[in-house]
Amino acid sequence: MRERFVEVTTDLLTTHDRLALLTADLSAKLFDDARAAHPARVVNLGIREQLLIGVAGGMALAGMRPIAHSFAPFLIERPFEQIKLDLGHQGVGAILVSAGASYDIAGGGRSHQAPGDVALLSTLPGWTIHVPGHADEAETQLREAAAGDGLVYIRLSNQANRQAYARAGDALGGGLRVLRRGRAGTVIAVGPLADTVLAATEGLDVSVLYAATVRPFDATALRAAVADQRDPSVVIVEPYLAGTSVAEIGKALQDLPHRILGLGVGQEELRHYGTPRQHAIAHGLGRAGLRLSIASFLGK
Repeated sequence: MRERFVEVTTDLLTTHDRLALLTADLSAKLFDDARAAHPARVVNLGIREQLLIGVAGGMALAGMRPIAHSFAPFLIERPFEQIKLDLGHQGVGAILVSAGASYDIAGGGRSHQAPGDVALLSTLPGWTIHVPGHADEAETQLREAAAGDGLVYIRLSNQANRQAYARAGDALGGGLRVLRRGRAGTVIAVGPLADTVLAATEGLDVSVLYAATVRPFDATALRAAVADQRDPSVVIVEPYLAGTSVAEIGKALQDLPHRILGLGVGQEELRHYGTPRQHAIAHGLGRAGLRLSIASFLGK
């Protein structure tokens, strides 16, 4: 996804005159060609993430469309006050594109992990939050964001599904797509966890829905899916902090009897470096762990 981001952004800078790219050292060298072609619109600010967002806000106020890029903890957590004030409070738009996801850079330790980024950004109004599960989805989301004016966060990951599910299956609505139909419960798989969720629910009589965009949350599609179920229970599996979208599901189904289980990265800090796969298994996000949690919750 990160490689595709570099390719697409380099192309977009040529076709969109008001587009600008801001980096904070990370990935800066990947844009050397783009910087040479557009020196006034491709700027590396060094390891100054608060300044990264502040400059993005200033460019937006001047009529430009900035893309700010860094690893998730440095792009969302460290400069959160600037995101709140320099973008949101000022009423301007920008595109934030992160890499590293929750623990893709497991060897970097806790400083390079950001399982709480989507939950944190969800406290602010007006954000569209994309969690692509494939490079093709990331490209589509980036191109649409570049042509728009709003606040957009695109969360890239080294983990990916075998195909772009956002282009496959039957659409229930704008944000959720059907990957499998069943009658005894609904499971929502977010972004790069779709393949694992499909494997974990093989043989269970459940509908599996897919989301590559989590804000705004597709309440209409979820209600349509639950209305077709014998069991109105909903499980959401997210590749970041467990329970991040539980409140959104609750609002969508507030007038309907239902149960919700939110699965994702646990709050407990894992202090062994390990690999991304080991982190996923430790948080119950491997195939076996998800199978146990989902089947137990649904009484299977």
